Amino acid sequence: MKKKIKVFAPASVTNVSCGFDVMGFAIDWPGDEIVLKIKDKPGISISKITGDNGKLPLDPVKNTAGASLIALAKHLGLKNGIEMEIHKKMALGSGLGSSAASAVASVFALNELLGKPLSRKELIPFALEGEKLTCGGTPHADNISACLMGGFVIVRSMNPIDVVNIKTPDKLYCTIVHPKLEINTADTRKILRKQILLADAVKQWGNVAGLIAGLTTGNYGLIGRSLQDVIVEPIRSILIPGFNKIKNTALEAGALGCSISGSGPSIFALSKSETIAKKAGDAMMEALNSIEVDGDLYISKINKQGPKVIS
Repeated sequence: MKKKIKVFAPASVTNVSCGFDVMGFAIDWPGDEIVLKIKDKPGISISKITGDNGKLPLDPVKNTAGASLIALAKHLGLKNGIEMEIHKKMALGSGLGSSAASAVASVFALNELLGKPLSRKELIPFALEGEKLTCGGTPHADNISACLMGGFVIVRSMNPIDVVNIKTPDKLYCTIVHPKLEINTADTRKILRKQILLADAVKQWGNVAGLIAGLTTGNYGLIGRSLQDVIVEPIRSILIPGFNKIKNTALEAGALGCSISGSGPSIFALSKSETIAKKAGDAMMEALNSIEVDGDLYISKINKQGPKVIS
């Protein structure tokens, strides 16, 4: 058995406009890195966290990566101890699955060290133990599943957990603008409506079905028509400065559609080529800068690999 491993787990875009809590996909960058070391002395410890500005706890019970690791180690009956380093390469509260990336990296790393006793899909419940710390005790599997399995995923059910990968066009690109603001996921869930009109639900179901059909058949027109959220986006977009302006500039630049990534503030757009994705990114950043807000720009294909071993 190897004694040390370093892994990378990618960021993820979830909800994907119309698919609240049930859709997501992984991107190439940003992401988190974790180093695990097997120790003779029992117990799990976090020796170092970088890139978090001192905001994350070193206590593994209170840390998303730590809680996930504890759950998996207990399930596997691990007698050795584990020392973990967490290197945050993405902003907290970005809407890009920061907590999920850390949780996924920890369980993926341990599973690799132990010779892959579990499949990636079987690791989902353990990674979800970390997500419970960030969402008020009721985890959702969209970020975790997209990050862990790679590609585009549909969370068909949480009980039992049933996650399905679907194919996407090879030329589909994602543009992400991350305004340098932090939005708390738990807070953004509290402002959502508890009841919705049946007419809105029917529109949303149609868009979900249309998006899946468009992705699996490579029908870009259908993808674009389906990237509409009539339930969540109108409420959460209020918290993101300049959202409508940024979205409109992306569409004018040729993007298929544009919406909020996760709970925000990151905004994503899908395009049918890298050229259009870059053009949309430039326009979105210009719109963001025009309201005097700094941000980061990422352009990526759909990351079909998910987490990977670095060394």
